[in-house]
Amino acid sequence: MSGETRKARVWPAAAALLVLSSLVPAQVAADSSATLRDRASRLSRQNADLSARAHSALLELYGLDSRLAREHAQIVALRIKSAEVRAARSAAERRLTIARRSLSAAQRALSLRLQQLYEQGDSDPVAVLLGATSMSDALNSLDALDRVANQDKLVIRQTRVARHDYAAEVHALASRQRELARLAQQAAQTALSLEQARARRASYLAGLAARRRLNAAGISSLEQQAQSMETRSRQISTVAPAPIGHGTTMTATATGYSMRGRTSTGAPVGWGVVAVDPSTIPLGTRMTIPGYGEGIAADTGSAIQGNTIDLWFPTLPQALGWGRRTVTITLH
Repeated sequence: MSGETRKARVWPAAAALLVLSSLVPAQVAADSSATLRDRASRLSRQNADLSARAHSALLELYGLDSRLAREHAQIVALRIKSAEVRAARSAAERRLTIARRSLSAAQRALSLRLQQLYEQGDSDPVAVLLGATSMSDALNSLDALDRVANQDKLVIRQTRVARHDYAAEVHALASRQRELARLAQQAAQTALSLEQARARRASYLAGLAARRRLNAAGISSLEQQAQSMETRSRQISTVAPAPIGHGTTMTATATGYSMRGRTSTGAPVGWGVVAVDPSTIPLGTRMTIPGYGEGIAADTGSAIQGNTIDLWFPTLPQALGWGRRTVTITLH
């Protein structure tokens, strides 16, 4: 096989072929395809494990979504409650302001009434008695003074009670508002933590899916390679070359190449791998090549026709140094 024809092909080391003297191409291809199918099987098991892990992660993601929805609902409820408390506090503060003004007004009215009574001289009960025209008039005047004083005291007392109650209500609503703000902040932090956990879990799921897709592509490629090798093996096995006796010699044109990869039978290339025309030299035939050493027919090529063989070398300079030679080989 010429170097130009073999550039598109890849061939790595097959020292094991030199040990197995009874090796045939169908066995090589079967072993190689079995290895590929085993790798595909391992990838399939990995994908099954990845699917189980993805299912578990998906259930966790659903749980996080449920918790996150509850936290968001809690945040909305707290915001509504906070708005209600703010409105109630504003109303209580307005009532407290009115109560304070009412108390101030009642105190001013009492002060003015006392001032008027003092100016009129009606504030002293003894003076009222002395100035009365009759006992009935005196009692009525004293009763009027007492009634006015009691009314003023009642107004002031009620106003003070209302002011106290409104102040307590404002204080309680302020405390409740602070508590709701604390709960809202706590719920927001919890929601943020859940969102971050959900993002990590979603990223993990995406990674698992990417690995599964990669494995699926690898499985498909390995199965195609295995199928191709098995098909090639069956094609090669149908070739029925004429039997060659032990020790038969043959004059052949030998070329050299240095490539990496596998032979057309799926075996790794290496020192001793020889590409032949199977109709002339059966695959699996061992041979001795002068100047090269022992080899085995383990490959084919479109440029290998008749008494032409192609020898593998580990480096390109060695292959170029071999060039093209006419040699007499001994087949075993």
